[in-house]
Amino acid sequence: MARLVNSSRNFISTLQLQNAYLVHSLRLLGTQAGLSDQKEPSGPTVKTAIPGPRSLQLLKELDAIQNTGAVQFFVDYERSRGNYIADVDGNILLDLYTQIASVPLGYNHPSFENAMKKPENLSAFINRPALGVYPPSDWVHRLKSSLLSVAPPGMTQVQTMACGACSVEHALKTMFMTYQRRVSGGSPPTEEEKETATINQPPGCPPLTILSFKNAFHGRTMGALACTHTKYLQKLYFPQPDWPIATFPRLKYPLEAHEAENKAEERSCLEEIRELIEKFDKRGTPVAGIIVEPIQGEGGDNFASAEFFQSLQDITEETGTGLLMDEVQTGCGVTGKFWAHEHWGLRRPPDLVTFSKKMMTGGFFMTEAFRPQELSILLGFRVFNTWMGDPAKVVLLEELVSVIKEQNLLNNVQTTGEYLISTIKTLQSHFPDLILNARGLGTYCAFDLPTAEARDKLLMALREKGVNIGAGGSCTLRFRPTLIFQKHHVDIFATICESSLKNMK
Repeated sequence: MARLVNSSRNFISTLQLQNAYLVHSLRLLGTQAGLSDQKEPSGPTVKTAIPGPRSLQLLKELDAIQNTGAVQFFVDYERSRGNYIADVDGNILLDLYTQIASVPLGYNHPSFENAMKKPENLSAFINRPALGVYPPSDWVHRLKSSLLSVAPPGMTQVQTMACGACSVEHALKTMFMTYQRRVSGGSPPTEEEKETATINQPPGCPPLTILSFKNAFHGRTMGALACTHTKYLQKLYFPQPDWPIATFPRLKYPLEAHEAENKAEERSCLEEIRELIEKFDKRGTPVAGIIVEPIQGEGGDNFASAEFFQSLQDITEETGTGLLMDEVQTGCGVTGKFWAHEHWGLRRPPDLVTFSKKMMTGGFFMTEAFRPQELSILLGFRVFNTWMGDPAKVVLLEELVSVIKEQNLLNNVQTTGEYLISTIKTLQSHFPDLILNARGLGTYCAFDLPTAEARDKLLMALREKGVNIGAGGSCTLRFRPTLIFQKHHVDIFATICESSLKNMK
């Protein structure tokens, strides 16, 4: 609450700046057709402090009934359009964070609106079946036309879930089940295993582990949280298992100037992974699987090379561990390919790939070898919850996949992404003491500032001038725009960012 009030007090008028870049953006809009067929604003409009008085009043009312510590401002979703988010005080911001990387086609996309109006989709929106027990008659068709039509190469099995965290939870369970099936040779569970499983004791609950990475983020439910290592506030006072945690490479930028150092860093990390697997195996807590983000997001947009991921897959093959690629943030085309791990040239698919956010629904793909194969029909409830996803979200995903293909949005992400990273590097050249380590893949881009304080100051300055952007790591600003984000949006950001940086010098 205090943070929001302070932001309100620090508001600076930006009308002159807006006039300058709005003329520029309108000229660009005359020559660049929008990909979304949406009537989005020509640029940001800032009328009040952000949060404004209406947001602050609503915040006070909400705070009386629930925790509001994370609330930034209240949104007018009906007025939000395309790449722009509107708040309840009449401010309109260019949104480069998009509901924590979750809006694929911008706000109020007409294709989604049309999908909700189709009579054949009505049932999916008014009924929410328990999909694992009573799926609708068109469920197979829906899955094939949506998720399986964009499945990672070589993957033919898919399981829907509600969100990213529960997708990770069940993918971890799948790795445990597959590992234990290998150990037992596929034998059915013994009576002792059945009895001890209900009281959290071995052999029914074997002491298996998952290897994860420092600065990783995989979710806030307990299994996913055990693999999350970003901020203490996410884990403080929650009991956590003693599972191995490896170092994720910290590359130096520019990459071309630090090639030898970065290769040595990745070799060191890979050796540490091997040592941890051996250590935990020797102490009787074997590593059943490795979970990794193709690009660490919450931890600060940390990248590693294709060679690192190829070697990581080699390690899983050599040690008999599963490889779970967590693409909750990096999936759905944001890197210029539909799945970020496609950039790495892996010789075979990962064993599992989780998804959510821009994919509209949560879930995970898996190879045939990782499909649950227990003999008893009752054990079909092993990867299970009441809903196991939501068919209404898959209806929207069908529309999303269609728009991505029809409008060639992966190409748009590649083109705009190249322009975005080039623009960030130009700003870095002009402000080398403030902008550091410009990096990105597609529009999944980021840069660092010297300190967390400087990062937060720039973030708030951008917001006051009409740009909503996200923070990550210890001092990182991260871009999570829509798939319809274009070059003229980059220019608007650059104009506002340059002005804000000048005020920080």
